[in-house]
Amino acid sequence: MSAVIRMDRVCKRFRRQIALDQVSLDVPPGVIFALLGENGAGKTTAIRILLGLAEADSGDSQVLGLSSRRQAIEIRRRVGYVPERPTLYDWMTVAEIGWFAAGFYPDGYLQRYLQIVRQFDLPERRKVRALSKGMRAKVSLSLAMAHEPDLLVLDEPTSGLDTLVRREFLESMIERAASGQTVLLSSHQIGEVERVADVVAILREGQLLLVERLDALKSQVREVTLTLVNGALPSLDIPGEVLAQRRRPRQWQLLVRGLAEQELSAFQSDPAVHSVEARSPSLEEIFVAYMEHRASENGHTVAEVPVP
Repeated sequence: MSAVIRMDRVCKRFRRQIALDQVSLDVPPGVIFALLGENGAGKTTAIRILLGLAEADSGDSQVLGLSSRRQAIEIRRRVGYVPERPTLYDWMTVAEIGWFAAGFYPDGYLQRYLQIVRQFDLPERRKVRALSKGMRAKVSLSLAMAHEPDLLVLDEPTSGLDTLVRREFLESMIERAASGQTVLLSSHQIGEVERVADVVAILREGQLLLVERLDALKSQVREVTLTLVNGALPSLDIPGEVLAQRRRPRQWQLLVRGLAEQELSAFQSDPAVHSVEARSPSLEEIFVAYMEHRASENGHTVAEVPVP
């Protein structure tokens, strides 16, 4: 199946600041794709380049098979986009802003917009300026979804929203992915992402550290805690990739990728080890480990997400 999103060695620099450094990825249809990273990691820059709102210094990107450089207007017609700080005409009512937006889309947009508004229980006759932040976010999402886009792009959509609104917002994304549509979700709310994402990518200072299916990533990373007999480290090689480690007086805690279950017995057989505990870490713990772990030697990652 063709990739909904494709970036090929995309670079972007703002004066001396590198925003994106040789970023390459393919994202298949029908998934919730989460782009993770700290503020300034390059998430919004990547989205703007994909949508043709900014131009890469080098490299190529495509959305729905369309060139971000040459077919940006067509991309924005076919994609629903909710930026971190949506611009809404606050003197309009909820219904009026849908009527205004309908002029840019084919017939049926307004009817679908009003249907979504009612699902969100929004007051159609209330002016946008009188809405809460959560209600304004729902209006933005309704506007982005009413033309039934194949791809919905959300840049920090739940920032500043209360818990119930965030939950409702994210559950609507799961419903869209279940219907075969694709969602690109840029966020630093790692706990929320873990609940909904199929695929995660981690950006750090413009470099792509990984792009993987979340279930595969979590199944491959283990947190191992070794309780030591006298505090001395065991003399054994650690199989797999050590992403993070922490020493305590009588404990050695490791976050390891690629550690087979049977290899845990090697820890237990070492005379310096009293006991071994292993568990699956959260996405947030994995994210922090990767952010602190050194990037690959060539400074970039090329990844294609497998279709399940």
